[in-house]
Amino acid sequence: MSELLWRPSPEQIASNQITRLIERIQRNYALADDQYSTFHHWSVNHPEQFWEEVWQECEVISSNPYSRVMGEAKMPGTKWFEGARFNFAENLLRFQNETQEAICFVDERGRRQSLNYQELTEKVFQCAAGLRAHGVSAGDRVAAVVANCPEAIVAALATSSIGAIWSSCSPDFGINGIYDRLGQITPKILITINGYHYNGKTIDCLEKIKSIAEKIDSIQEIVIIPFIDGSSSSVEKFQTWEELLSMTQPQIYFEQLPFDHPLYILYSSGTTGIPKSIVHGAGGTLLKHLTEHRYHSNLKKGDRLFYFTTCGWMMWNWLVSGLASGVTIILYEGAPTYPDIGHLWKIIDDLQITHFGTSPKFLSAVKNSGYEPQNDHSLKSLKVMLSTGAPLSEEMFHWVYRTVKSDLQLSSISGGTDIIGCFALGNPNLPVYAGELQCKAMGMDTQAYSDSGNNVLGEKGELICATPFVSMPIYFWNDPDGSQYHNAYFARFEGVWAHGDFIEITERGGAIIHGRSDTTLNPGGVRIGTAEIYRQVESIKEVHDSIVVGQSWKDDVRIVLFVVLKPGSVLDEELRQKIKTTIRNGTTFRHVPALIHQVPGIPHTISGKKVEKVVRQILEGEAVLNKSALENPEVLDAYLPFRA
Repeated sequence: MSELLWRPSPEQIASNQITRLIERIQRNYALADDQYSTFHHWSVNHPEQFWEEVWQECEVISSNPYSRVMGEAKMPGTKWFEGARFNFAENLLRFQNETQEAICFVDERGRRQSLNYQELTEKVFQCAAGLRAHGVSAGDRVAAVVANCPEAIVAALATSSIGAIWSSCSPDFGINGIYDRLGQITPKILITINGYHYNGKTIDCLEKIKSIAEKIDSIQEIVIIPFIDGSSSSVEKFQTWEELLSMTQPQIYFEQLPFDHPLYILYSSGTTGIPKSIVHGAGGTLLKHLTEHRYHSNLKKGDRLFYFTTCGWMMWNWLVSGLASGVTIILYEGAPTYPDIGHLWKIIDDLQITHFGTSPKFLSAVKNSGYEPQNDHSLKSLKVMLSTGAPLSEEMFHWVYRTVKSDLQLSSISGGTDIIGCFALGNPNLPVYAGELQCKAMGMDTQAYSDSGNNVLGEKGELICATPFVSMPIYFWNDPDGSQYHNAYFARFEGVWAHGDFIEITERGGAIIHGRSDTTLNPGGVRIGTAEIYRQVESIKEVHDSIVVGQSWKDDVRIVLFVVLKPGSVLDEELRQKIKTTIRNGTTFRHVPALIHQVPGIPHTISGKKVEKVVRQILEGEAVLNKSALENPEVLDAYLPFRA
């Protein structure tokens, strides 16, 4: 059994928003008790009533009521809130007449900017007027290559206020990476920064943007945000951000649109081919984020929400939706450890962050450096820490409570771009156990399936969602018959969403993520999740980072582990045996790698996820199809000598 690390007080539970929601449901539907497990069971067995209660409890702003909440229960294809007319941006700007801070921006060099809700709303209407003047209307695509800055949020909300579709990439993507995404969706407008700062360096973007504009014929106008000083444009025809906002007199209204009107186009990682263009609807995105913010994270008006993200990761979209709950969004642009490892921890104190979102990669980097944040920072404002992007190991749970803060809710969360939200995540009313996600997400019938399609408890299985939910993609772009969509999620178990992760549901209702099931290790026919091995390797002090794959070998599969060692460490026979013993003692003999090799770097996506598929392709002698999706493709050459 995992160790109990934190438990909310009775006073905290009484004041939490999820308590109020559960009490409402218990009162209205005669639930047997007020336990989360009882409530969750009801939410997935009565989805029509559940999502209607969320709509009403969260006071969704709409100009036309819905005629029914839910159509035929099928996946894919369920229709939600038919007849309703509303606008996503209007719901995020519900506090538009208030002077509370809406956005607080800071970068790695200490530059700061702030907008209150009134100022934000004014700029959104100015930007929307400029987009309309360029002929942008409902259904058009507005593409962006932008930093995590206030202008990005202004442009995204302006786009959705019109009913156009927003799609953004991080500026650190290469030309091919950007084109592979934005080139699919024929955008009318391209909004970009002129450059950015990262890890003390200044990077100009405009030559890249010039190449992108030449490749995408549909772009009619380029708008450049002057994010860095001293950059001269090589783009022949463009408009500045300020010119866009001052083109014409703002029109103060929000287009009223159906619940499933397209809002965002997000992209799969694209590590094995052209990224899938995933289209999310406005209504499903709003309701899903409201449940995760208000109830699972207990975000309240006046809280200060931070997530370390780029505009090319779904956590940016998740962060933006915090505005609907009246929080202040903290935007950070730059390297997380520049100018030093304590930089983000200092920002928590300086900006009084209450909810701090990060990744296991960042936390491991801090831990491996020997830095202990609580020694140099008070962190008094911090109430919740969220982590996603990869499974958070038991050791990292212990490290957070030992060296960061003993009295906070540590929420390891897991979902994906595919659902623009989570399958399992935190709960302010429940205890935190090392290595576990606290609960299944409300309204999400998250289960672990055996190979034969049976629901299993207390053992590893395929992560599935057995019933429809509001934030399923409405479709894939350029997928007219829906075959790509169906094959992505429903080919494994017909009518059931299969996500491609291994999950274990614990007896107390928590969850453990065991890594991607599409990178399963199968030595001797036994299925092993890669995260099971990472949990053990991360506890070894000499190891800085690692990646594990299965390699075809003598009519079977052998496990190959690659490690990046800390300075001063050597992969000699003694360390190899230490790694093998640690893995065997923490798992089984089947998990022990047949080979352990030292490499200078581990390939990661732009959002920081390990890319096991690419390493496996190299070891199998296959071509790597899309290096532009990687943050550090130069490390791949180090794996070539280990082909079978």
